[in-house]
Amino acid sequence: MTEKPSSQPAFPLSQDPFGVFIEQLKPLNSLYCFSTLSAPWGLELPSMHNRLMMHIVTGGRCIILHEGNKVILEEGSLVLVPHGYGHCIKSAANANVVPFFDSGVRQLSPNLEVLDIPGPGDTTRLICGVVSFDPLIGNYLLEQLPQLLCLQPSDYREAAWLTSTIDLIKREAQSLAPGSETIITRLAEIMIIQLIRHWLDHSPLAKQGWFAAMRDTRIGNALRVIHQQPEKRWTVESLASVACMSRSAFAAKFTELVGKSAKNYLTEWRLTLAHYQLRSRKTPLIELALACGYESEAAFSRAFKRVIGYSPSNVESGD
Repeated sequence: MTEKPSSQPAFPLSQDPFGVFIEQLKPLNSLYCFSTLSAPWGLELPSMHNRLMMHIVTGGRCIILHEGNKVILEEGSLVLVPHGYGHCIKSAANANVVPFFDSGVRQLSPNLEVLDIPGPGDTTRLICGVVSFDPLIGNYLLEQLPQLLCLQPSDYREAAWLTSTIDLIKREAQSLAPGSETIITRLAEIMIIQLIRHWLDHSPLAKQGWFAAMRDTRIGNALRVIHQQPEKRWTVESLASVACMSRSAFAAKFTELVGKSAKNYLTEWRLTLAHYQLRSRKTPLIELALACGYESEAAFSRAFKRVIGYSPSNVESGD
């Protein structure tokens, strides 16, 4: 019997250039610390590789020091350190610092810590978080972000979603009632994604390099089909056709904006997805090899090790 074609229309591919990456910002684990800090105080946070670090000032004010830069934070300020670089947070520039893990922090649960530092000065309240994402797909976007992303209250005065989210987190942090930990974790994860979206829409830096390529009316079209349909047998010619450009003009423009050739970018993206599938579902190698355009497991494994840095057999399960 011949199967009838589905009567349901196919959904069009998303035109959001960053949608694929935003969808993959699904935290694998997270840890949050609620701090009540009375001046003078200073905390030195260590580098945490492949972790995003976040700070929300829920009361008072403080400063953050990173790579010689000093930023004053007020109540309502939000800070992301997308690459997990070490930095300091202090009550004032001349305050002494202690390593965070020597500060007296107490663990209440696997995902929740509290820190109280008494003192004669003004009090600052902070929520600090450490979040990890899928090591390749999620970080594809995160690694493009600046070392420090800061949003002051004046930057989002018109963003009701952010104001209400922060207010909700503050209330839950103050009460720590049953279920507060889960609520705070979910809200913080949403806020991180919203903050990144806000940065993508408003920062001049989001209009340069890879970001500019994603938004380019021609190269962006090619990047979107690579991200959304990586299984197709794309060639430079077919991608140039999607971009409505000649092959030579497309190849030159793609390399100029993205920093690598279309062929290399396609290979890296396919193998990044293969890594994700191995990690999450342990997909058979031959299936991944064929999907990535390789005719044998051996050829696929060699390419995988060259791009990812280790062989498919060394991929650890995320289960």
